[in-house]
Amino acid sequence: MAKRSPLAEKLDEVKDRIAKACQKAKRDPSEVTLIAVTKTAAPEQIREILGLGVSDLGESRVQVLAQRAGQVNEYHQRRVQHGEAGNLPAKIRWHMIGHLQRNKVKAILPIVSLIHSIDSLRLAEEIDNHAAKADRKVPVLLQVNASEESSKFGVAVGAAVHLAEQLDSMPNLQMMGLMTMAEPDQTETKLRHTFARTRELFEEMKWHKIGGNHLRHLSMGMSNDFEAAILEGATMVRVGTALFGGKIQDHEEAEEK
Repeated sequence: MAKRSPLAEKLDEVKDRIAKACQKAKRDPSEVTLIAVTKTAAPEQIREILGLGVSDLGESRVQVLAQRAGQVNEYHQRRVQHGEAGNLPAKIRWHMIGHLQRNKVKAILPIVSLIHSIDSLRLAEEIDNHAAKADRKVPVLLQVNASEESSKFGVAVGAAVHLAEQLDSMPNLQMMGLMTMAEPDQTETKLRHTFARTRELFEEMKWHKIGGNHLRHLSMGMSNDFEAAILEGATMVRVGTALFGGKIQDHEEAEEK
């Protein structure tokens, strides 16, 4: 029997953690999308995780995302054209998960399937304007600072519903849900409180019919806390270091100018 690679074993471990958390929450693991965050990944690791069937990739920096998406998409297309797709997913979905500056919007729009980090009306308007020029509707999540850390990006909890209504009124944005990040190195009780506040906001938005049937995603949880997020309803978890190794980092830092 062939020896499994370290990455394949780590992917199995992450999937097992997701399955156990879902079992505890009485949810189906198919309800949770694993987004492999490529921040600490080497190019060969990205190619390998695609071959292991992971189709959703996340990056926090626009310049790195543009570069990696170009390389990975070309690799994927070449393998498909030569009949060597193997277990590669039919389509790669790139997620912008970090803080997005307005002057980087134009560069990111042709690449991403979902922007997780809308945190202001001005950023939303910028995306809406560029999306109109490209004649497309861009799926977005509103980032909420549910942990109330001063160092975190994201709209304040009290302002989230109003901003979501404004996003929902923009013709070239598709409001899909919420994203949040918990404070690192916290107890499970504190983590779950942050994620529960985000879920309560999500439910309030559903009650107001914001986003309609498209409002269905809660992007919550990273390598060290995604079980707590799943227990509070996460539909997307953003996992990097638990798969690829490297230092556990926030994917919050501002884009380099």
